[in-house]
Amino acid sequence: MTARADAAPGDWRVFAPLRYDPILEQALEAFSENGFHGTSVRDLARRVGVTVPALYYHYENKEAVLVTLLDAAVLDLIDRVLAAVTDGGADPVARFGNAVEAIVLNMTHRAKRSGLDSELRHVSPENRATYVANRKRLELIMLDLVRDGVEHGVFDVDDVDESVRALLGMLQSIARWYQRDGPLTPSSVAERYVDIALRVVGCGAHAPRPTVGSRSE
Repeated sequence: MTARADAAPGDWRVFAPLRYDPILEQALEAFSENGFHGTSVRDLARRVGVTVPALYYHYENKEAVLVTLLDAAVLDLIDRVLAAVTDGGADPVARFGNAVEAIVLNMTHRAKRSGLDSELRHVSPENRATYVANRKRLELIMLDLVRDGVEHGVFDVDDVDESVRALLGMLQSIARWYQRDGPLTPSSVAERYVDIALRVVGCGAHAPRPTVGSRSE
C-alpha cells in the first residue's frame, strides 16, 4: 500500500506520476468524478476488480480510504512547501514567493487530489484530526513567512493572520476550477498567483520578484 506518493521530492517543482495502490488510485478517480457520497463501496470494489470483503480487508471503510488520500496529500504539500522555502535562502520575498508557487503547482498538477479537501465535511471528527493538524502546520508556515517579511520591511500587512487565511483560501480554490487541458499551464497560473500573493502582503511593485518555473512529468 502506497500513500505518500509524492513525499520528500528531490525537486519541489517536479511532479512525477502518482503511484498509489489500486484501491487508492480508483478511489481518487471515483471521488473526483462522483464525490464521496456519490461513490458506493460496491462501485469502488467494482472499479478495483475485487469483492467488497476484499476491499474491507485493506481499508476499514470508505471513509478510511478518503482519510488516507487526504493525509497523504497534505503531507506531500508540506514537504514541497518546506523544500521551496529552503530554496529561497535568506530572502524573505523569495521564500514567500517560492512557498506560494509550490502551493499553486500542487493545486494544478494535483488538482484531483487537492480537490478532495472539499470532502472533509464527510469525515468524522476523530478521523479528520491528523489532516486538520497538518493543514494548520501549513498555515503556520505561511504566517511565519509573512511575519518575517514584515519584520524585514519588505511586506506591509495590517492583519497578518487574516491575510494568510484569505491567501490560503484563494490558493485552495484553484483546484476546483483548474483543468489540465485548458489554456493555462501550471507554471503560468503559479506566476499569476505569486504576483497576486505579493500584492496581498503589500510587497512593493518594484521589489524583485522570485523566478517562477515548473518542470513536470
